[in-house]
Amino acid sequence: MKKAIILFSGGQDSTTCLAYALQNGYRVTCLSFNYGQKHSIELEQSRIICEKFGVELEVVDIRGLFENSALLQSSEQNVSDNHETFKDLPASFVPGRNMIFLSIAGAKAVSRGIDTVITGVCETDYSGYPDCRQRFVDSMRNTINLATESNLIILTPLMYKSKAETWKMAKDLGVLDIIVDLSHTDYNGNRSEKHEWGYGVLDNPATVLRAKGYFEAKQNGWL
Repeated sequence: MKKAIILFSGGQDSTTCLAYALQNGYRVTCLSFNYGQKHSIELEQSRIICEKFGVELEVVDIRGLFENSALLQSSEQNVSDNHETFKDLPASFVPGRNMIFLSIAGAKAVSRGIDTVITGVCETDYSGYPDCRQRFVDSMRNTINLATESNLIILTPLMYKSKAETWKMAKDLGVLDIIVDLSHTDYNGNRSEKHEWGYGVLDNPATVLRAKGYFEAKQNGWL
């Protein structure tokens, strides 16, 4: 059986990627990170979702590694503001996050004889993060393979999909209810409100993008 490690946040995108991997015959391990994020509730949702799918979840604690982001518990900056240092990026940008995530996932995959890592990053409908682009992912794949003399593959099933198309993909995969009820996409970690697109409050870019994509998909007749 094909094997893969999935970078798993418990959000809409990574949960869709999990369903994609399972339906394409992969035996998967989900890899989540506790990096001191404000929305640490995503780790609990990750556990619940993995139990729902019957797959293994591994959580790596790297708290204290990152800094200078409104997404971290140590920050008081609003996640909807511009970044204090990288003025053209949103405050929620975490410098080096996906670089570290892919490095750890790649090292674990190579060590275990697994040739595929799957990540839900997307450059079509994202928050402006430079580490969500395909050329960055390609660069990381090349670096990992050079460092380990391996042939690791990094799959990005959502790379060129809009958020509306990601909703459609979830529906086509038969996991729409799981996305709505269990996944978490709210930078402030707020699950106090339930909407037809899921839990969250429209006071941060992640939730706004999720809701906007849902209604666009619904308008297109995809849901």
